[in-house]
Amino acid sequence: MDVINLAVGLAFGVIAGALFFAGLGLGVRLALKGASPGPILLMSAALRISLLLLSGWAVAQLGLWSAVGFGAAFLATRYAIVTWARAPIGREG
Repeated sequence: MDVINLAVGLAFGVIAGALFFAGLGLGVRLALKGASPGPILLMSAALRISLLLLSGWAVAQLGLWSAVGFGAAFLATRYAIVTWARAPIGREG
């Protein structure tokens, strides 16, 4: 197990996950403001998925443990962002 490659993969996975979901939020916000949200959502998804796959491929070139760290960090970031987004804002009354 290469700890340095794992740490590099973890770092890039967190960054990629944060950017992926920030792009999702931005794409949805722009789509809701526009008259036809379909093309905006399609382009947003295509761009986000392409960049995620490209960055994952680049990190995987460093080795297996980098790819494992990238995937694990992306999933952990996804879990954290979804948990944060579903949290109640406040109590009424």
